[in-house]
Amino acid sequence: MATVVDPQTQDMALESYFREGEVRARNLGNRGPIRLTEQGKLAPEILDSYKEHGFYILEHVFGDAELAELKAEFEDIVDRLPTSPDSPVDQHGRPAIGLGLAQSPFHWSKPLGDPFGGADGMERAPVKMIEGTPTAEQPREVVFIIRGPLQFSDAALRAYAHPGLLAVTEAINGGDFVPFSEGFVVKQPGAGAAFAWHQDGMTHWDHPEWDPLIHGFNFMIQLYGSTAANGVWFVPGSHRRGKLDIHDLVSAAGGNLLPDAVPFVCNPGDVAISNRQILHGSFANISRDLRVSLNFGFHRRSAIIGARGKGQQGAVVYDAELIRKRSEMIGYAIAARRQHYPEQTQYVYQPHARSGETYRWNEAVRPEIDAYYMRDLNI
Repeated sequence: MATVVDPQTQDMALESYFREGEVRARNLGNRGPIRLTEQGKLAPEILDSYKEHGFYILEHVFGDAELAELKAEFEDIVDRLPTSPDSPVDQHGRPAIGLGLAQSPFHWSKPLGDPFGGADGMERAPVKMIEGTPTAEQPREVVFIIRGPLQFSDAALRAYAHPGLLAVTEAINGGDFVPFSEGFVVKQPGAGAAFAWHQDGMTHWDHPEWDPLIHGFNFMIQLYGSTAANGVWFVPGSHRRGKLDIHDLVSAAGGNLLPDAVPFVCNPGDVAISNRQILHGSFANISRDLRVSLNFGFHRRSAIIGARGKGQQGAVVYDAELIRKRSEMIGYAIAARRQHYPEQTQYVYQPHARSGETYRWNEAVRPEIDAYYMRDLNI
């Protein structure tokens, strides 16, 4: 059940919690620009900090021009969203984006609600987060996740192949890393949904080769910045403690305000990297600030190959062909980025280099990625 208290008292408690959490976050020291060695490898102190805390803030990754392209294409997607979960049209009466796909790419929530916490089938998020009270002007439901953004936005596809981010991925998961999933997470001012405290990992907690990195990680590109009020909160180091009893942790804290949690506080163009085993969540966005994250993640191949996952296809075994097919998105993304930034040195994805697979990006190949997220590799 959600924590129920007087709204004014709750708001005051949240404001204090946000202030204190931001101070704790600033004191962790786990932030800075991407730094590579002369050999092109990630600076070891960044990797060490990520492994210790379970998250890291990569600063100034995207410049103003690329960020403007990401924002423009995201805002075009929002303009074309269906007006409700069952609507075939957007706010202008045009056919809405995403029609005809094998599965809807949109997740909906009531404004300021927590659609996952305590819901049936959501064992990962057993305790509902504090929910807010929307104004009468808010719609009945708002989109808070847009899956499969690489098929809707070329700017997102290019960002997916950022050579610095892929170098970070290689440092963590090895050169044969494989994709996980992608999505825009949208926290609208005064409406954005909460995400109950949870750990993303599902399948490998009892794996004989378990370690703190086995469930992979997510990047979160910040299009508009992130604050304590609208951003994700992490419990540093919790990724190293195995599967946690979230009921017990919330009960011991007397509610959702976990005492050791810290928010990620970012500027536009910063990127947070988050271990999928870390305990994290976010509060309903009662602030006036929009947050939009372009999220995408990666696994190490050894954790995926032969695993029985829980993806969009249901419980299937992730064999070499499914992994190869899902990894095509890396090839398309690198090709799209090379085309748009011909002067930039692009990342070389080793599985494609070894196999001789080559990729190009143009209108003729666009149908190849329709509903590609149905092949997400989710463990």
